[in-house]
Amino acid sequence: MGINFTKLFSQLFAKKQIRVLMVGLDAAGKTTILYKLKLGEIVTTIPTIGFNVETVEYRNISFTVWDVGGQDKIRPLWKYYFQNTQGLIFVVDSNDRERVGEARDELHKLMNEDELRDAALLIFANKQDLPNTMNAAEITDELGLYSLRQRHWYIQSTCATSGEGLYEGLDWLSNNIPDKA
Repeated sequence: MGINFTKLFSQLFAKKQIRVLMVGLDAAGKTTILYKLKLGEIVTTIPTIGFNVETVEYRNISFTVWDVGGQDKIRPLWKYYFQNTQGLIFVVDSNDRERVGEARDELHKLMNEDELRDAALLIFANKQDLPNTMNAAEITDELGLYSLRQRHWYIQSTCATSGEGLYEGLDWLSNNIPDKA
């Protein structure tokens, strides 16, 4: 009886663990997002060569977030982070109209990866505080999100420096990660 109660108690109150891969083109704001979520403040960042990994505690969930560099020479290495990924955050610089096609191509390559087939996809349309940015609807069209069949996705407008939209995105992600039986 005591063992059953202990199991039930730990299942009810244990933190849910979610493994998240955060990628996107270089300078999209991935590292700024990571440390805004982790520390609640803006940190000075440099281009990520390799990766940053942090655990972000939010509500009753422990997100292990892998922020992998987005330079074109590093992107082929993304595949080494796919294993056991439950959530994929793809960060787009909403002000970078010239490279949105490149972002679309990279996103669609990711969506064709077998190891990511069950991962929930969250797109952060970042840098919404800048003038002349594409809004979430424009980015949805530019990225071809409606063509992603059999894929659970959501786009969230964000501003990494203020934190606007970040927790709304985490809320969606936490509610859309498939439970492993």
